[in-house]
Amino acid sequence: MPLIFLKGFATGGGLIIAIGAQNAFVLSQGVKRNHTIIIPLICALCDALLIAIGVAGVGTLIAANSYLSFFAGIGGALFLFFYGLGAFKSAFKSESLTTGDAFFETSLKKAVSTTLAVTLLNPHVYIDTIILLGSIAGQFQGHGPVYFGAGAILASFIWFFSLSLGGKLLSPLFARPVAWRILDTLVGIIMWAIALSIVAGLPGL
Repeated sequence: MPLIFLKGFATGGGLIIAIGAQNAFVLSQGVKRNHTIIIPLICALCDALLIAIGVAGVGTLIAANSYLSFFAGIGGALFLFFYGLGAFKSAFKSESLTTGDAFFETSLKKAVSTTLAVTLLNPHVYIDTIILLGSIAGQFQGHGPVYFGAGAILASFIWFFSLSLGGKLLSPLFARPVAWRILDTLVGIIMWAIALSIVAGLPGL
């Protein structure tokens, strides 16, 4: 069970830390010390809810059908492969994180609404949590899906709070393209490693 928990932690973490509007927003608000508890809490709670839905609903459905489980596993592995490929491609681009005033909101109401927007209006969040994490969790027996989901949820909480509270320290570092290149490379390696482990665990392989 600890290995399943760690696999959920690694999978969830790998998906969460990819460069995106949500991470840019959380980090920028952390740099400006703007609602550094509320903003990451909203992000993490949204992730936790969606992961729980995936683990309880989609995961259970897929686990009950061996054919569905097999093809979902293949689909998940392919998704992770191309996700990792995208991360590797990103690592070769000269991109840096923008933490300027474009994301800055002073009021709590605007901060909350913007956080919900960058979190829930992104279609990838549903693919990552409900579909991908849910289908991977469905491959485990007994309480395995719960441990997997718990690992993914913990990764979400740790990442968003670390990003927000450490924003001021991280900002100078991630203003340099090389920092994102290293991070993207690590994300790509994690995604490909997990994709291989999924394929290796499929029935009949």
